[in-house]
Amino acid sequence: MDGTETNRRNRAKMEQQKMLDSGGNQSGSKDRVTLKKEIGLLSACAIIIGNIIGSGIFISPKGVLDHAGSVGFSLIVWVLGGGICALGSLCYAELGVTIPKSGGDYSYVTEIFGGLVGFLLLWSAVLIMYPTTLAVIALTFSNYVLQPAFPNCLPPFIATRLLSTACVSSDLFTSELKFPHNFLTPMSSKMFMSDPSVGQIALAFLQASFAYSGWNFLNYVTEEVVEPRKNLPRAIYISIPLVTLVYTLTNIAYFSSMSPQELLESNAVAVTFGEKLLGVFSWVMPISVALSTFGGINGYLFTSSRVTCPICWL
Repeated sequence: MDGTETNRRNRAKMEQQKMLDSGGNQSGSKDRVTLKKEIGLLSACAIIIGNIIGSGIFISPKGVLDHAGSVGFSLIVWVLGGGICALGSLCYAELGVTIPKSGGDYSYVTEIFGGLVGFLLLWSAVLIMYPTTLAVIALTFSNYVLQPAFPNCLPPFIATRLLSTACVSSDLFTSELKFPHNFLTPMSSKMFMSDPSVGQIALAFLQASFAYSGWNFLNYVTEEVVEPRKNLPRAIYISIPLVTLVYTLTNIAYFSSMSPQELLESNAVAVTFGEKLLGVFSWVMPISVALSTFGGINGYLFTSSRVTCPICWL
């Protein structure tokens, strides 16, 4: 009897210990901070498209045409730029599946090269790269909003900066940064070159790459994507060809409604396009561009804010 009672007590103690261990593990998993997986395939496609189509398509056409030297070659640059963007996106999809962490570039560099290199990348991104990109988009927003009030000249410097600051009030660097005049000032009318040099071709692709920037931003929210091994590549397969098609058709629409010289001399390409094509309804274009750029800022802030998440969880 004593042996049987002792065995029962030992079994009861072992069961209690197992229950305590399992409860401790559950409470530990509950205490761990994680992001909810709420981004499906449709939302993932919206993030990629929304971050790419922001301000670039309204800024870069002049630069691409100016350096390409002809309408046909500028269209080829836009198509090839989309192909290069697709290759980069596929590489990032593989990284996102292999290292399923939010934070994008910072997480990958830290995982591969260590904390020092990751810190340097994070420092340059937070203090330089992200604020400048946000400022360029905000300046495009203000330029298009104010352009109808100043149809024959550039909007006042102070007005564009104040409106840009209001658009991105949370960014302290917006009103202090300076940008190349190629983005917001009209280029002089000149004859097209039949044979662009290698440097000019490179500059044309550089202008197009600015319009395609944002293709890697889905990797900044990898932990929030539902089934990232499936939805991350699928979102890229859907979004990048769609953006390339939209950009190519948009440039064809620009060239079908205005001459290359008019495009180069325009202060705001989309506004000139609306005046040529829509007539009295041309006011729709500045509003559409403003909404596009404002949405691009929203998506940029949403994704870039995830860069600091891995640091907060250390």
